[in-house]
Amino acid sequence: MIVRHVSEDPAIKVFQPRTVDATGASLVWAIDEAHLRNYLVPRNCPRVTFSAGARTSAADRERFLGSSPAVVAIESEWFERVRSCRLFCYQLPSDTFECVDETAGYFVSRLAVRPLGVEVVDDAVSAILQRGVELRILPDLWSLREAVIQSTLEFSIIRWRNARPRPTVSEAITL
Repeated sequence: MIVRHVSEDPAIKVFQPRTVDATGASLVWAIDEAHLRNYLVPRNCPRVTFSAGARTSAADRERFLGSSPAVVAIESEWFERVRSCRLFCYQLPSDTFECVDETAGYFVSRLAVRPLGVEVVDDAVSAILQRGVELRILPDLWSLREAVIQSTLEFSIIRWRNARPRPTVSEAITL
């Protein structure tokens, strides 16, 4: 198995473990192929991503997914950055990685890792769509975030600290 790391840096020769959280653990993060769709946007882009899982109800499938297998939702103010970004999708050997979240597809290594190769993604929108994933572009993600959290979907909410502030009641978009 190969895991991936998506970056806007075209010249990473070795991924060194970095301290990433309050635990003080130094890790190299990677993503499995099935969840790569959630990372085909600039690193700091806030997003709500979701798909159906084994415990997803038929009602939630219909309400949130329709005919889509998965959704990546971004804020409209990020669309131009997503459309014009250049991403580098590094392939990493999985031998030193362990899965830390199967639902999100997260893998970590405590050791430095040399990439096996890199693919350039010049058109992130097409890369997402070619995976059969729906890209939703919304003025803000708050209502969707709250609804997805309350659903039976499998989801990830990524880079939320970069999201627009919560809208006032009169500005809120309802699903």
